[in-house]
Amino acid sequence: MNIKTIISAAFAGSMTLLAAGPAISQAVPDNLLNAELRKGWRMSDGDQMAALRLTLAPGWKTYWRAPGEGGIPPSFNWTGSRNIAGVSFHWPKPQVYDVNGVRVIGYRDELVLPIEFTPVDPTQPVSVSAAIDLGVCDEICVPMSITVSAELDSTAKPDPMIEAALTARPEDAAKAGLSAARCSAEPIRDGLRMTANMTIPQVGPDEFAVVELADTSVWISPADTRRSGGDLTATADMVPPNAQPFALDRSSIRITIFGGSGRVVDLQGCTG
Repeated sequence: MNIKTIISAAFAGSMTLLAAGPAISQAVPDNLLNAELRKGWRMSDGDQMAALRLTLAPGWKTYWRAPGEGGIPPSFNWTGSRNIAGVSFHWPKPQVYDVNGVRVIGYRDELVLPIEFTPVDPTQPVSVSAAIDLGVCDEICVPMSITVSAELDSTAKPDPMIEAALTARPEDAAKAGLSAARCSAEPIRDGLRMTANMTIPQVGPDEFAVVELADTSVWISPADTRRSGGDLTATADMVPPNAQPFALDRSSIRITIFGGSGRVVDLQGCTG
């Protein structure tokens, strides 16, 4: 079955500016966004490697999973898929942009996002259907909804485009020289303040860290990042929906270090 792609712009009234300031007038191009679900291939462990490919109008951007101070995080709804037990994203390293004085993190012109599907039964076909909400931005930001669906091919050979995107993922922290990562937390009025102390060589001249949790319902502030010799410290506030202190699972903490020189390092989990 051929890939079916349906794109609908969810303008919902006036377009949203990325940052406060004077009104900005910008025409939205007809070729703003094209979406494709690349079918990929079945791997030796039975999982299916596929990818979402987004092609944007020249100069326009879409956002990383943690979009920074003014972006729109993408969301995925897999209802309607068949023979899917799990979904894992393999995000290529994003770029950092200054938009009207606001730091945002994302991809310009194109994103190839490898997605790994774990079948319930590896011997049966995998059918994927996804409803995706995301932001597409230049001087203005347009919220959009897209739907992609496909029957994935279990016999195809590896796709060079997907392989290139997998190669472009952030560096693993251990390979970047991380020797220790310790996280502590203290309660605050509406949640927790988490401090991560990482012993790692300098990643670049303008380091900053982005802190994430597996539970995306928890709001996390931009991290205050400081370096002292061989140690990098990142402190961020975490506020859950009920605005109460909570038990922090340190293994679920993900920290991405941006070096300001194109290097990006990924760290999953830390000790107490």
